[in-house]
Amino acid sequence: MEAALEDVEFLALSANRVAVLQSLAAGSRSRSDLAAETGASQATLGRILADFEERSWVRRAESAYEATATGRLVADAFSELLEALELERDLREIGEYLPAEELGFDLARLTDATITVPTGTRPNAPVQRLIDLERDAAEVRAFSHAFNEQTLSLMAERAAEGTVRFRGVFSPDAVAALTGDDALRRHLLTLVDADDAAVRVRSSGVPVAGTLVDGRLHLLVRDDSGVLRAAIDTDDPAVREWADDAFDRYWTEAAPLERGDVVATD
Repeated sequence: MEAALEDVEFLALSANRVAVLQSLAAGSRSRSDLAAETGASQATLGRILADFEERSWVRRAESAYEATATGRLVADAFSELLEALELERDLREIGEYLPAEELGFDLARLTDATITVPTGTRPNAPVQRLIDLERDAAEVRAFSHAFNEQTLSLMAERAAEGTVRFRGVFSPDAVAALTGDDALRRHLLTLVDADDAAVRVRSSGVPVAGTLVDGRLHLLVRDDSGVLRAAIDTDDPAVREWADDAFDRYWTEAAPLERGDVVATD
């Protein structure tokens, strides 16, 4: 273990070492190629390549260098470690708010996800990201314990125009919040009445705020007080499969919301 940690430290202390090893793991490179790709000087490259040869991570191949099998192993493993640490840094501020017990996928699948957080100048940035995705989508499937006015208004407008196929399953509290406001209730009625839209209510609630927008999943992350902390969206196949299954399960367990259920709140 100690020797392995020394090798990790050896790589981690130099971005040039990491870049050179990753480059050689991708294919044979001359020193000129490596200098152009990494920006390292010839003197630096000479030291790095000598160290790598000593560890049997690279070998000379005529006028170039290439990674050995063990060198590619190290490069791949270190790249995965870097990706995991970069993801952890992205999720660090919002990790405690993720409903981990409900997310049936490895968080490593979010490596290439887009993470949008509120800022001082764009406090609504996470919701705006969802609206941008929904604006031209052919199909939207939502499952949530909440429904904000902007996305509700957009989906109602597009459903009435017949430009989107919408299905949504919500918790009773989410629907009650909508029906308690005249403007929001009108939007909800538009969805209920639209030919290519349907809304259902899951009596046991919906623990996650997710929206499947064509081939992409968008998650809204809120804290225990309901404050919006971030949005995460991804088209990762494993995450999409989980979201498809979750939506189908919630949808099957929910009852259709009828027009009379909305009007009856008057």
